[in-house]
Amino acid sequence: MSDTPPRWSKATVYPDMWADPDDDPRDSVGIGPDGELATLQDFLTSYRMTLRMKCEGLDAEQLARRSVPPSTMSLLGLVRHLAEVERDWRNWISEGEPLPKLYGERDADFDGAVAEQAEVDAAYAALEREQAATDAALAEHPDPSERLAKDGIAVRELLVHRIDEYARHCGHADLLRECVDGRVGQ
Repeated sequence: MSDTPPRWSKATVYPDMWADPDDDPRDSVGIGPDGELATLQDFLTSYRMTLRMKCEGLDAEQLARRSVPPSTMSLLGLVRHLAEVERDWRNWISEGEPLPKLYGERDADFDGAVAEQAEVDAAYAALEREQAATDAALAEHPDPSERLAKDGIAVRELLVHRIDEYARHCGHADLLRECVDGRVGQ
């Protein structure tokens, strides 16, 4: 008897996919967006959706499960971490005092990811709030080459860094989800 769940996918058209193409909200019909800024924002949106898709259908215990010991990483921890990171990115482009951390000391975003529905709800609310605030701050700077704040980070660099962060963590989410219930796919 193995504790490893059997691998499975909801997809019926291509068995290595997370969802059938007609059911995948990330797949849009037609050509991609025009322009650098729209393209970067489209990729960011897609990775944000991917993270949510990898978490959907799980209860609080499954979301908080640390699937790859000794790591403290969990799907819920990833949601909390990305909320924290969105807030931190605003600190990079702000001239004011840095915003305080959402979850406290280093790794508290993962360490505090406990299997309680209230914690899950709070994590999703924080992620949505922080994403919206960072998006709004960057919307004031539509030129990707504009340099912001004292460190002079370019809007382009920040957007690429955000895409990179979500992409890496979506890869982690793939492995974490497969350990939780065996579900696989892009």
